[in-house]
Amino acid sequence: MPRGLGLVALGGAAFLGLVACMSVTVPVGEPWIAANAAAPFPVNNPPTPMKVELGRRLFYDGDLSWDGTMSCATCHEQKRGFTDPNKTRAGFDGQPGERNIQTLANVGWFKSLTWGGPQVDTLEHQALIPIEGLVPVEMGFAGRPEGTLAQRLKDQACYPELFAAAFPERGGKIDMDTVTLALSAFERELVSLDAPYDRYRRGDTRAISEQAKRGEALFAEKLCATCHAGPHFTDAALPGVKTKETFHRLASPKDGADAGLARITQSTDDAGKFRTPGLRNVALSAPYMHNGEVATLPEAIRHHYADVTVSDVRLKLSVSDREVVDLVAFLGTLTDQGFVTNPKFARPKAECPVSADPVRATEAENARRQHNSPAGP
Repeated sequence: MPRGLGLVALGGAAFLGLVACMSVTVPVGEPWIAANAAAPFPVNNPPTPMKVELGRRLFYDGDLSWDGTMSCATCHEQKRGFTDPNKTRAGFDGQPGERNIQTLANVGWFKSLTWGGPQVDTLEHQALIPIEGLVPVEMGFAGRPEGTLAQRLKDQACYPELFAAAFPERGGKIDMDTVTLALSAFERELVSLDAPYDRYRRGDTRAISEQAKRGEALFAEKLCATCHAGPHFTDAALPGVKTKETFHRLASPKDGADAGLARITQSTDDAGKFRTPGLRNVALSAPYMHNGEVATLPEAIRHHYADVTVSDVRLKLSVSDREVVDLVAFLGTLTDQGFVTNPKFARPKAECPVSADPVRATEAENARRQHNSPAGP
């Protein structure tokens, strides 16, 4: 699971149209999004309390990696806005990671879910990539005997009852399908819409500083909002925008560098294009860019104007040191402390939520220790 501050490389009428429609400014008469807004969900995966709780338990469970040492939460830390402090994160076997870990904040609204793959457009699809992916290997279930993960979960004391409660229409079936459905249901609950900037947009004029307000004006003036658009601060969550149009080039591609979108499309025109990351809680999510090459927010802002060979007129704008300070102040108002401390999103308690039986709780802990041991399954 989006960091960096990538801007669109478009020209002519398309550019002018984006400036008009892809602004963080909400049209007159439309209220700012509510703090309790719920992310949309597919008809085949409606959220239920038990399904969400199962997804949370799976999200924090190391058993989703081959040797039991890596969970989804290993790379998506709540205190960092569900991102990771490393440039890239190595897989369970030490294989180097390739791209910076993206935030999960408001990911339920996103129409594309990876740095370079427009075809990954549902959370159910995306969840399979770290578990079973090969390039790079992350959690390590690719090529393993079919049903290995499902059997591991069946052998634990709590999961059979929890899957039965979450998926009664499927008879409590435990397989990769129900695992990814539950994970996705939990991830759609990761809504971050109550930062100081949200409160300011809802009418609390004192929610952000005068410096941050100057930064907000600069964010529009420097055309940052043409890509980091709308309440989720990414065009990847805007309605009516084609998915491939949310992948943009910030710098001229270099030989041997990550090809980004071109890896999928095989088009040289797409070389070096990456999906616009959301900026929610961005002050907590360093380092930045698709490869984590930029360590701080001030550097990330300046990085936009570093490549003089890029033709996009927006990337030929300049930014002063004072303006960088004001922009950083604005981006800091997107930090949602309630989101990064919400106990509903934190690691669940060890006891099974379906049963308070102390014998079952002991069995669950014994199973957890066994399957999370370095010895593996």
